Amino acid sequence: MNEHKDENKNVELNNENDSTQASEEQIKKSEASLVQPMDFQTGANYQAVEHVYAGFWMRFWAYLADLIVIGSITRILVNPIINLLDIDYTGYDIFSPTLIASAVVFYLYFILMTKWSGQTLGKMIFGLKVISLKEKTLSWSTILFREGIGRFINRKFMILYVIVGIHPKKQGLHDIFADTSVVFVKNR
Repeated sequence: MNEHKDENKNVELNNENDSTQASEEQIKKSEASLVQPMDFQTGANYQAVEHVYAGFWMRFWAYLADLIVIGSITRILVNPIINLLDIDYTGYDIFSPTLIASAVVFYLYFILMTKWSGQTLGKMIFGLKVISLKEKTLSWSTILFREGIGRFINRKFMILYVIVGIHPKKQGLHDIFADTSVVFVKNR
């Protein structure tokens, strides 16, 4: 009879160990699929939220849509102002007023749209959003670094965008430096 009780206890202990191992495996799997934003200054984790990272092609199409918007803004606002002021821009090469104004529109568009809504118009069309992996909301310093310096580097070395296709969190070089990522928005 004692042997029977000992066997029952052993079976119960084995069942508890199996369930503990299974729950630990489930926790590890769920943690792997969660982004846990952390407050950089306090080190406190915010509520873990599950995100689906946007890959290379979705970001590429959103970027093309943004370039169309930027080109339209430049042609509608900048070019008429330069023509109205009768500025000669034939001998300036890369420092022409048109190129400088176009660059200002380009960077302001990405910086302001990302700060105000976390999305540019191209990202809105494709249901994408920029999130910070360390902060609750995108700070000005994060935005300025990601959209200003990061885009400048990526425009000079376009091949660096390929990193998005191979990185586990689908981050580009500017995302890695700024601790951001682009994710799909759940409710469109």
